[in-house]
Amino acid sequence: MEKRYKENNGCAGICCKGCGKLDAPLNTFDWLADVPGNEEYTDIVEVQFKNTHKGYYKNSNNIPLKKGDIVAVEATPGHDIGTVTMTGRLVLLQLKKTRLTPESEFKRVYRKARPVDMEKYAEAKAREHDTMIRSRQIAKDLNLDMKIGDVEYQGDGQKAIFYYIADNRVDFRQLIKVLADVFKIKIEMKQIGARQEAGRIGGIGPCGRELCCAMFTTNFVSVSTSAARFQDISLNPQKLAGQCAKLKCCLNYEVDAYVEASRGLPNRDIELETKDGTYYFFKCDIMRGEITYSTDKHIPANLVTITGKRAFAIIDMNKRGERPESLLAGGNREPKRSVDLLEQENINRFDNAPRANKKRRKGGGNRHDSKRANDRQDNGKKNQPKGE
Repeated sequence: MEKRYKENNGCAGICCKGCGKLDAPLNTFDWLADVPGNEEYTDIVEVQFKNTHKGYYKNSNNIPLKKGDIVAVEATPGHDIGTVTMTGRLVLLQLKKTRLTPESEFKRVYRKARPVDMEKYAEAKAREHDTMIRSRQIAKDLNLDMKIGDVEYQGDGQKAIFYYIADNRVDFRQLIKVLADVFKIKIEMKQIGARQEAGRIGGIGPCGRELCCAMFTTNFVSVSTSAARFQDISLNPQKLAGQCAKLKCCLNYEVDAYVEASRGLPNRDIELETKDGTYYFFKCDIMRGEITYSTDKHIPANLVTITGKRAFAIIDMNKRGERPESLLAGGNREPKRSVDLLEQENINRFDNAPRANKKRRKGGGNRHDSKRANDRQDNGKKNQPKGE
């Protein structure tokens, strides 16, 4: 019996209400969407527009909305077209990130988008690229030190937001007058940073994944070189900088874990005294809690790796005026390394199997047939008379 599933939120399958297409930046999963009564919990919905622009609107007309619905919302002036990304209880949690409360004033959701609304919306979006190219030329003619990175038209085409980047303060009053006369629309200028520009443009990072700023990052926290120092990352500007020419946002992801783990290791400036000599810090593995010491201050010599616990014990002995026989004395052995299971196997074994089959086929028969033929030849030699 052939089963036909109804397309839900753009996914042709049996996906739930909270799922949706993953082709949009800042895609969210509403894991409470299937809970009965979730949509009636609050009349505030989250609506996403082009790229990283989101807003919260009041569903005062009690329109049955779910994730993926395209709606017409209130704007100044006219209306705008967006996609519903979240409804119900999770919207109240999202409001806390933007420092809003349910009692705040919200614009309204007018209706679900009609075919006429979608036609105007498509016409407005088709004009964005040409408008951006022309506006860049106008800004250049006015000798303004700024770069217009993107243009976003409102759904009804009455207004456009020009996103620009500038190092210094820019007086764009004359630019607004020229743009309004040329394009016959209301102009709004919005300055963004280099990280936000990279999020709007998108791209692939050195890790092979799409840029974090284009997928889920909304709050761009400042990144300093101290985050790289805590993680023992080489301070190479070419490797630490992202496509926005700023320090990578991912440097802040694990820095707290490294700071916490580094508390179990002694200071790098402390020297360890033993009867064999003086040991200096050479390198450390923060997450494993291991430190490697060298007998020379500048080059690796007689390297010894011990745990942070053993290092603290030697430091306490040195404070008491005692010197151990060596760093590994007292039954302490070098810390065990994790075993890589793939080292025990040869991955090329999968490539040799087809070659063996080809050789068997060229031999004209399988292994049992060749064995029988050899046995017959041996029996024939035994039964043959010696004089022959």
